[in-house]
Amino acid sequence: MKRLINEFINYLSVERGLALNTLESYGRDLRQYSQYLQQDDEASLDQATRATIADYLLFLQKQGKATATIARRLAALKAFYQFLVREKYLEKDPTAHLESPKLEKRLPRVLSIKEVELLLAQPNPSTPAGQRDRAMLELLYATGIRVSELVGLNLADVKPDLGYIRCMGKGSKERIVPLGSMAVKSIREYVGPGRNRLLRDRDEQALFVNHHGHRLTRQGFWKIVKKYADDAKIAKEITPHTLRHSFATHLLENGADLRSVQEMLGHADISTTQIYTHITKGRLKEIYARSHPRA
Repeated sequence: MKRLINEFINYLSVERGLALNTLESYGRDLRQYSQYLQQDDEASLDQATRATIADYLLFLQKQGKATATIARRLAALKAFYQFLVREKYLEKDPTAHLESPKLEKRLPRVLSIKEVELLLAQPNPSTPAGQRDRAMLELLYATGIRVSELVGLNLADVKPDLGYIRCMGKGSKERIVPLGSMAVKSIREYVGPGRNRLLRDRDEQALFVNHHGHRLTRQGFWKIVKKYADDAKIAKEITPHTLRHSFATHLLENGADLRSVQEMLGHADISTTQIYTHITKGRLKEIYARSHPRA
């Protein structure tokens, strides 16, 4: 099974061009399924039935896994088994006609404009690390790009003189996103002496580097953000998409049209972007309830 999983992951990488994070997620989910099968002497990859898959999903539920996690595991299994049938490794797909559990649509947490300003004020601009951190936070809030896109930026992807960045999104889709004046200012301050003092290798292409001079990771970035959130005494939980959600919500609250926000976020389907309209409607109701004398 290990060989087949590796072959499947290679197919997703070469034929479908999926991002590294997605490939790692598929591999992790399938290895955990493999471990589950190994615990059952009567179950194996070629003997697995629809009942086997259903039992596995029930096992995940009893473990306390979130509905979204179970849905993702099933999606990985469906894709894997479809690949095995197509490549003639199996005759039947045991996941066929199995429905994914319905997901509850949760409204994303967002920061208020005051909280964003407080967070952005935390880095110390007199140090190279502080200049880098300020530039990262300003850039993330100015563009709404994903954290993986942020840490994946190269120096050549940022055009402060022209006021935009070029980033590679999901499915290796490239998009151009405009930059605000504050983001441009902070990037210029960092790219000069700040980044040079952090570098160890002058040939390093990454825009944002860690104290070893190498490309900053997602984990490294979020440790930085959580530290500043604590310093700013922001009580709300910070997630990997908090500034992205805040970017979209604040744009819509201030009159941006949905299609433009969809383009900047890199959403393939506008229904994904529409969740932010629920947030802004909720805010309007709060304002109405507080402000209208007969609310």
